[in-house]
Amino acid sequence: MELVVFNARECDPKKCTTMRLHRFGKIQMVFQPRALPNGAILLDPFAEKALSKGDVEVASQRGLVALDCSWKQIGQISRLRKRMVPRSLAYLVAANPTYYGRPTILSTAEALAAALFILGERSRAREILSIFKWGPTFLELNHEPLEAYADADDSTEVVALQRQFMPSAR
Repeated sequence: MELVVFNARECDPKKCTTMRLHRFGKIQMVFQPRALPNGAILLDPFAEKALSKGDVEVASQRGLVALDCSWKQIGQISRLRKRMVPRSLAYLVAANPTYYGRPTILSTAEALAAALFILGERSRAREILSIFKWGPTFLELNHEPLEAYADADDSTEVVALQRQFMPSAR
């Protein structure tokens, strides 16, 4: 499964998980949205459907795309939705030092690892996170939800499952 990240060059290169993933040969990095593969799964926080194992075939054939840009620039996703398959990640908690313990604000590395885990590539998810000190913590913090999401058959089931992991639902 090809992993492609659009880097908008908006973050500190010393803290950028995308840059580190690229240096370690874990992803393909592009700097122009037009260089992203058509028909790929796009990790989109505003997508109506959640990523599930039902997306494995598309991700395997077309790739998995993440965007490394600020929330101020996230509007550019709307143009990409037309040529990709947008999917959101279900409720997870960040382990990266900048947003530790905060829900849904994941680094690019965390988002890709979560997607890989849900799509059945657990060892690759661990491999990606292994290059960060805090990486294994992400999998520990989110062990139960990731296992549940990975077992879910489709987006509807993932969305229903995430409610049990959200603090307001407990």
